[in-house]
Amino acid sequence: MPTLILVRHGRSTANTAGVLAGRTPGVALDERGALQAAALPSRLAGVPLAAAVSSPLQRCRETLRPLLDARPGLPLHTEDRISECDYGDWSGRKLAELSDDPLMAVVQQHPSAAAFPGGESMRAMEARAVDAVREWNARVEEEHGDDAVYAMCSHGDIIKALVADALGMHLDLFQRVHVDPCSVTAIRYTRLRPFLLRLGDTGDLASLAPRAHAPGADADGDTGATASDAAVGGGAGAP
Repeated sequence: MPTLILVRHGRSTANTAGVLAGRTPGVALDERGALQAAALPSRLAGVPLAAAVSSPLQRCRETLRPLLDARPGLPLHTEDRISECDYGDWSGRKLAELSDDPLMAVVQQHPSAAAFPGGESMRAMEARAVDAVREWNARVEEEHGDDAVYAMCSHGDIIKALVADALGMHLDLFQRVHVDPCSVTAIRYTRLRPFLLRLGDTGDLASLAPRAHAPGADADGDTGATASDAAVGGGAGAP
């Protein structure tokens, strides 16, 4: 199955201002975020990408723009199900103001019970994002093969929820995961289980490229039992 490269959007004007942007329109990358996005093509230069998938929000589309400019043939798809959580009445408010709201403690400590007034629940957010990734995995594998790699640009809470799902963690633990703006989180999916290859990586990503296949070797470049299904030893995707 494919390897998914999750890119959190670069730093935005809302990040700088300490605002919970949610789906508020017009939230763009700030100066630092634009520089982070400009560095993405070189960071991914060694990784062949089959497709790029983006949240519909402006800050994600701006993050992917330099990568798309560097790879004119790379198809871009918009996926509504990886858009930011719908924070409802909380959208556009200062995080400092929200910190005293009783719901914030639920969001931080028991997110599976959190539902935003006028918005969606965190459980619904996770479910739609996981469904989207499952469907994109199947589509990319069908069109490009089981060792394909594709990129998906989304938001912090979405990426953290996808990591929790990949690790078999309950949503109530997902706040223990942290991903910086324009960081890369990579998940390799196999027929038995996903493997987390990178988490919040801001450095070189060349080793995420698929390995060359040797005659008689499995998809991970080894003989015998498939390394991607190894029970012990960290065989899946090890350098």
